[in-house]
Amino acid sequence: MDRVTEQRAGPREALTAPALEISGLVHAYPDGHRALRGVDLRVEPGERVAVLGPNGAGKTTLTLHLNGVLRPASGRLTVGGLAVSSKNLKEIRRRVGLVFQDPDDQLFMPTVREDVAFGPANFGVRGSELDQRVQEALEAVGMTEHAQRSPLRLSGGQRKRVALAAVLACRPELLVLDEPSANLEPVARRELAEVLLAVGGTTLMVTHDLPYALQLCPRSVIIDDGRVVADGPTAELLADEELLAQHRLELPFGFRVP
Repeated sequence: MDRVTEQRAGPREALTAPALEISGLVHAYPDGHRALRGVDLRVEPGERVAVLGPNGAGKTTLTLHLNGVLRPASGRLTVGGLAVSSKNLKEIRRRVGLVFQDPDDQLFMPTVREDVAFGPANFGVRGSELDQRVQEALEAVGMTEHAQRSPLRLSGGQRKRVALAAVLACRPELLVLDEPSANLEPVARRELAEVLLAVGGTTLMVTHDLPYALQLCPRSVIIDDGRVVADGPTAELLADEELLAQHRLELPFGFRVP
């Protein structure tokens, strides 16, 4: 790690498993490209952490390891103390809720309600409990009145919220968001931020949107060339112009960190 803006002090609570712990994670694609080169990351229960970095840094590759879509060449991952492995895959995918950048990659059922019900039903939830989960998830994202509509008839911002509801209905322990603000108009961007803040819970958010990271995540890590190169309070990282420039990150013109 070439730079760390925050030193984490104090003993860890030995009896509390981290929400996410990654140690020495390495991944190489079949063409030989090494996308991750020994990533270490620990996220405590209830933390909201942004993962920042330039294109090709390894951010999305990292998220796809969290629920077993990709398998590491070496290293270890645990979610709530449970190893991410083939024998634990179903439970890991219940614990880790991954919301993709493009909601059309997640929404495929005829109605919003059926899309939100699909995940928990796949995990064996039935009857009144399934109905309750769907209702609660739709209420959490403000989409209850659209339950019987086709996702194809919704705006981009509405589809993003339905994709989020589909994950929330599974009651994950770790919510992973891949570029949640991408392609959203300002109003939809703000509405989604309000929903995410209200939902709370342990969150890992991959984003190029630095102001969004500042708004939603008190802590950020910067990944570049497959490594974690900085880890600390989001405001401190974003105020460090030299650090941002070194890793090809840039705040919008005129934006100032409070």
